[in-house]
Amino acid sequence: MTENRYLCFLSDIGKEKFMNQGGESPCPFCNRGALSDILDEAYPLVLLKNKYATFANTQQTVLIETDDCAADMAVYEPVHMQKIITFGTDHWLAMEQSGEYKSVAFFKNHGPLSGGSIGHAHMQIVGLKDIDYKRNLNADMFDGIEIVRKGNCVLNISTRPNACATEFNVITAPRNDRFMAHHVQNLVRYVLDRCSSFNLFFYQWNESIICKIVPRYVTSPFLIGFNIPQTSSRLHQIAEEVKRMID
Repeated sequence: MTENRYLCFLSDIGKEKFMNQGGESPCPFCNRGALSDILDEAYPLVLLKNKYATFANTQQTVLIETDDCAADMAVYEPVHMQKIITFGTDHWLAMEQSGEYKSVAFFKNHGPLSGGSIGHAHMQIVGLKDIDYKRNLNADMFDGIEIVRKGNCVLNISTRPNACATEFNVITAPRNDRFMAHHVQNLVRYVLDRCSSFNLFFYQWNESIICKIVPRYVTSPFLIGFNIPQTSSRLHQIAEEVKRMID
């Protein structure tokens, strides 16, 4: 039997979500008193079930990062950034270890090209009941030109990116939320100085906790039509730019 590798989008729920959140509708994450199905809170962080679970055979949760609708990850105080990373990672790993899912996706959408539908800063933790996304991973995705190293914790730029020409990886082994938060935020700032959208993707891989930071542009037809990712002739220059910014 072939293992399932497709998510089924629930069109009726997707339509309902669009009708209730589109246009001039108020931000659903700003009205905290109206939030339901809350799973955990650590003010101003809130983890709750996604009201519009648009994919079948999943447990979709949302992590609201802030009570300020205009704020984003680039401007958080360092202590708040680390709080988000710790809170989110704890819940993600707990879902991974529960045994209820084949895999659990932890990610963030930001900006119009990221796949997100709500501007208020948030992340998502999604339990996949019949899909193991880790079967699609390989070590090459996380290899790259080293920018920063502290012990076994590394920040690099991918030489064999999964999709985007300029993907960054923050790799911590063992888990190091302080290193992760500091360098993810630095990279978010770098990316947002150059484009409007990005994604964060978190992985538990080979005893490491990894965050891949992906700037988002219009997707290449080579990737969509032929599954051919791109790299960049400027990787070494970009690595130096990021290193100077961090120093």
